[in-house]
Amino acid sequence: MSAIKLSNAQIAWRAAQDIEDGAYVNLGIGFPEMVAKFQPEGKQAIFHTENGVLDFGEAPKPGEEDWDCINAGKKAITIKPGTAFFHHADSFAMVRGGHLDVAILGAYEVAQTGDLANWSTGKGGVPAVGGAMDLVQSAKRVAVLTDHVTKKGEPKLVASCSLPLTGVGCVTRIYTSLAVVDVVGGKFVLREKIPAISFDELQALTGAPLHVEGEVADLICPEL
Repeated sequence: MSAIKLSNAQIAWRAAQDIEDGAYVNLGIGFPEMVAKFQPEGKQAIFHTENGVLDFGEAPKPGEEDWDCINAGKKAITIKPGTAFFHHADSFAMVRGGHLDVAILGAYEVAQTGDLANWSTGKGGVPAVGGAMDLVQSAKRVAVLTDHVTKKGEPKLVASCSLPLTGVGCVTRIYTSLAVVDVVGGKFVLREKIPAISFDELQALTGAPLHVEGEVADLICPEL
């Protein structure tokens, strides 16, 4: 694998560029939470967390946390004018009612059909699927942020998932450390790739065929 790849922050930055102004967005626990740091100028998403907060602000500075105000990942958040609080059941009514524009999650595997596996009962795995199964079947758009391969160098974009599924046919776009890939009609369509890697090199790191429809743009992100 090429030693040159995007950092997690750069992947999150790239994903943030596609969020429409005023979109209602749920960010998955961990790495996807970084997306909130990179809102493009002139655009502002309305962030939702499953434990019952809508339109919260940036993370507080170290030492200024109010631990009564946290997101679903138990990270401290800030409150701003217009922030709303509600019951956990009402939060999931918003999710299941289709009121979220975008859900952004991490992944262990994404299949070319758009199936998502982002939990595992194996050693060191996430112990339960949690609210992710509701999010991926209900949000209008589901995006995944992930390294292109595992720590062992095995593809995370695959023909079919081997791990328990979070959702079936739900993923629409994947932002990886090497590329931006759409799921269209049961196949991976390459939209962007980092200039340092060739198509053939990228294909060798992908567990299913990459299709090209039109020009493949260079995936270039700022230093972060």
